[in-house]
Amino acid sequence: MSNLKTVSVNATMADGFAIQANIDGHTVSIDQPTSAKGTGTGPTPLQMLLFAVGGCIGTIGRIVAFQQKIALHSMQITVEGDYNPAGLMGKPSDDRVGFTEIRISAKIDADLSDEQKAQFLDDVCQRCPLHDNLSHGSKVAHSLV
Repeated sequence: MSNLKTVSVNATMADGFAIQANIDGHTVSIDQPTSAKGTGTGPTPLQMLLFAVGGCIGTIGRIVAFQQKIALHSMQITVEGDYNPAGLMGKPSDDRVGFTEIRISAKIDADLSDEQKAQFLDDVCQRCPLHDNLSHGSKVAHSLV
C-alpha cells in the first residue's frame, strides 16, 4: 500500500532572470549572476539543486544518527556537478542539457571509525529522496494550465 505525500512549490518570474517562491512563509529566490545578465539576487537553479541535495543528505544524516544513537557532531557536505551550458543556450551539443555527473562528498565529525563513517554515509544516501531521484530518475511530466 502506498502512502504518497505531495510536495508542491509555485515559482513566479520576478525582474530579469530572478524567480521567486513563497515556501511555507519563506521567500526563496534564484537568479543568474550579473555577468550572465541576471541581478545576482540569489543562487542559480543549478546551485540551488546541488544545495538541496546537500541539505537533504544533512537532514537525513540527523535522522539516521538519532535513530542509530550516533553522536553526530557535524557534517560538511560538498556537492559538485558537471554540465555543458551549450544546450541550455540553444546551441548544438553532444552532451545532455543536465548534469553529466554529480559528486557528493561528506566530512563527518562523529565518534565512528572511517569504515563506520563510510557505512553511515551509504545509509544516509540510500534514504535521501533527492539522492534517489537523481540516481534513479523520476518520471517528469509538464503541462500547460
